Amino acid sequence: MQGAAAAVNGKDGASSIRPPPPRLLRPLLLVAVLGTGFLAVVALLLGGGSSTSSSLLPGLSAASASPRRPQHQHQQQQACAGSEAADAASPALDRWTRAPASAWHNMSDEELLWAASWQPLAARYPFRRTPKVAFLFLTRGPLPLAPLWDRFFAGAPRRSLYSVYVHATPGYRPGFPPSSAFHGRLVPSQAARWGEASVLDAERRLLANALLDPGNGRFVLLSESCAPLFGFPAVHAYLTRSRHSFVGAFDDPGPNGRGRYRPALAPEVRRRQWRKGAQWFELARGLAVAVVADARYYPKFRDHCRAPCYADEHYLPTLLTIEAPARIANRSVTWVDWSRGGAHPATFGEADVGEAFLRRLTATAQGNCTYNGQPAEVCFLFARKFAPGALRPLMQLAPKLLGYG
Repeated sequence: MQGAAAAVNGKDGASSIRPPPPRLLRPLLLVAVLGTGFLAVVALLLGGGSSTSSSLLPGLSAASASPRRPQHQHQQQQACAGSEAADAASPALDRWTRAPASAWHNMSDEELLWAASWQPLAARYPFRRTPKVAFLFLTRGPLPLAPLWDRFFAGAPRRSLYSVYVHATPGYRPGFPPSSAFHGRLVPSQAARWGEASVLDAERRLLANALLDPGNGRFVLLSESCAPLFGFPAVHAYLTRSRHSFVGAFDDPGPNGRGRYRPALAPEVRRRQWRKGAQWFELARGLAVAVVADARYYPKFRDHCRAPCYADEHYLPTLLTIEAPARIANRSVTWVDWSRGGAHPATFGEADVGEAFLRRLTATAQGNCTYNGQPAEVCFLFARKFAPGALRPLMQLAPKLLGYG
């Protein structure tokens, strides 16, 4: 021991330093052993948390941050559409990415809209994320086509790809079984009367509730009479891969268009900016946040757009034409039949729904449209209005003609 010490000290030019007395070696060795053990424990603890820390860096997903996963298993998980872990954020981000346990809450509308208007300014997510589609059902009460929708949702590769919200007449208590996608998805609501601004309030309320789940990336408004025309994977891909939101907006110079304009809407909205469109919209998350946070145009429509001015037909088309015209596809993804005239589109009952009818909806009735700037064969993903009696033929024909069930 002394020779070794002398060699080391001689190398540093300090050979005059003497080794410690023998009676001090045992305590020093004991301290060295304990210190080494403590450092080993600290290293293990820090090593175990390294994947969590690295997953917070921009561009890294929770899956790629795990050093212990075999390479082939990691590749399989990336390719597997059914993997829940592939879209999960790190535990450190859990509180920011977790969806609310229930659609029900005790917030007032003012509190709800405020909470829903939060959004991160960073454009890039620090984990791999597959956006969910939020299906927003605006209904007076029962959902007669719910069994058909449950079959549609059953075709999702995993439950985390969608969420459901139902705004119904206050006091309505649905009896959906736990296995249904509609179970527990009723949101706190207020009365919504056709032709009044309360319908627009209900739409904003649905959007706000869905925005509380940070996983929702696309938001589609539906009624109890809507039915999906394609299987879930096709619908999800169509919406989440689109560079535009699906809101129709056109300038109608007639009495049902510009004739509904109110001068009190100025200066926020001029007559030349006035637009009309379908109530049934689809929005990307950024535009949905803008709608619930809007304090410039919404009060004007609420106070001055009254029958025969209908806010639900003019608010979104006008707002988005003014503020974000390049971000909308200027069409809806919900098909309706106005050929019979009147204030409401045609309703289809049991006798109307057959193979020829559904083939027309999924093929020839699609019309000409563009998708991401290119001509598209599919323009509509949903159709309305179906009467409750149409459920039976829809359930029978969906597996063969619609791709689900």
